[in-house]
Amino acid sequence: MPLSDPPPLGARMLPENSYRDVVVMVTGGGTGLGKAIALEFARLGAKVAVVSRKPENWQLGVDAIRAIGGIAEGGSMDVRDAASVKAGFDEVEAKLGPVSVLINNAAGNFEVPADRMSPNAFKTVTDIVLNGTFYCTREFGLRRIALKQGGAVLNIGAPYWATGGPGTSHSAAAKAGVVNLTWSLAVEWAPDNIRINTLAPGYFPERDRSSHSVEAGGSADNVDEQIARRLITIPAGRVGSARELGWLSTFLCSPYANYITGQIVVLDGTNWLRRWHTMPFEPIRESYDRRLAEAKKA
Repeated sequence: MPLSDPPPLGARMLPENSYRDVVVMVTGGGTGLGKAIALEFARLGAKVAVVSRKPENWQLGVDAIRAIGGIAEGGSMDVRDAASVKAGFDEVEAKLGPVSVLINNAAGNFEVPADRMSPNAFKTVTDIVLNGTFYCTREFGLRRIALKQGGAVLNIGAPYWATGGPGTSHSAAAKAGVVNLTWSLAVEWAPDNIRINTLAPGYFPERDRSSHSVEAGGSADNVDEQIARRLITIPAGRVGSARELGWLSTFLCSPYANYITGQIVVLDGTNWLRRWHTMPFEPIRESYDRRLAEAKKA
């Protein structure tokens, strides 16, 4: 018997209007898990700024929030560029007011063996995940400290930050850096009433485009096949629902969590603690080639 399913979509974890008049910025919030997080903040009354490199991406998140009666504005931001980050904050704050909650969700990942990974591929992922998280967090911190007002930052990580993993040398290294950044800044900025935590989700399949749902060699059309393959490895007996990630995000950034900072919270049905020696092993090159072949046949 698997772990129980979560409450239905639309249920609130916190009291209604817990985020009324609070401005929340979600990087990469137009698609996938970022959009799910943005929607949960909007359901609690937040004014949500959805930022992404491409307007067509952030517009998807804005439209989804407005469709449920929420308040949202979009903005263009390339998290790899500190100047673009500053301009993005300026843009959304001109529309909504000062950002007091930042969700560092923007990420890049693709499973590939290290010996087949180009230097540019490694740099692309680390630029987005690690450098981008620092640029956004630094800009947020500078603004909140100048205003002498507190705030909350939530980084979206991954369980393999602690273990690494085959095919994820670029992403795992960057996520580990984000964890260390979380610890460092949580201590530095506690006197400024700025809290920083990292939420590490496991497998949360979404038919929406997301690096958490579409594996190497796959597509958003074969999510059911991916779920079936993953279920045999997850002790919880089920995959995660995006709303569960949204609920935990809203809690960790809320006043109800004011004494929680510098923490890494893993949300994956205890998958990262499973007994590895009981699980089948397939060398990453073989796994990578097999999935590429399957994708070509599809």
